[in-house]
Amino acid sequence: MGTFNYFNYFTEIEEHFWRKRGAHLLVSPLDWAIVETWQRAGIPLDVVLRGIDQAFESYQRSRRSVGRPLKSLAYCVDAVLDAATQQKDSEVGAGPEVKRPAAAPEPFSRDELRAFVLRNAERLARSADKLRPTDPELARHVGQTRATLAEIARLFDSPAQLDLEDIERRMTVLEQKLVAALTAAADEQALLTIRRELDRHLAPYRRRMTAEQLSQLERQYTQKRLFERFDLPRLSLFYLT
Repeated sequence: MGTFNYFNYFTEIEEHFWRKRGAHLLVSPLDWAIVETWQRAGIPLDVVLRGIDQAFESYQRSRRSVGRPLKSLAYCVDAVLDAATQQKDSEVGAGPEVKRPAAAPEPFSRDELRAFVLRNAERLARSADKLRPTDPELARHVGQTRATLAEIARLFDSPAQLDLEDIERRMTVLEQKLVAALTAAADEQALLTIRRELDRHLAPYRRRMTAEQLSQLERQYTQKRLFERFDLPRLSLFYLT
């Protein structure tokens, strides 16, 4: 995927899915998790959209489509993976592509980036205050993350060119450390409830997915639910839009 062109990744996929279905749907946590797995796997946006088109064509040819609109991106997982595989196969043996270097504009202004990071830092500070009486260890982790975000926010005041990919890597590391702390802090019943919820949502589509796909979805879905459970913001620049 090109440098940071995934900022509109979810929006484009969501709107394309709506157009294909012919009606707007509420965005489900499962759909969010699915898009995250595609984004993290580096599947280009145009390949995802092509896979969605192929999934709809397949669905419309099936008996299940009669009077039953396609409701979830989960049905499209296999088709998107097939489209990604086809894309890779088509590139095998192709000669090197000569491209003219072009200066890509920054996808967001520094004011937008600063506001996003500081807003998350403030939210983390509030969450740390609420957690401190009942879970001081988790509050400490959250507080450390807030302090790091405040340091990152100062980068946007520098006249030097921003390295957004490196900033995103730092955000990803922060999220991963928070996920580990949240998982340790969550009780067994909470994690079991999340797993049951995911299994219920995936039931109609499970047979269409590989073990690896299911594992990735479980990881992304659990992360999303844990951040919601502890009222914490997602830090990746993917969520800026």
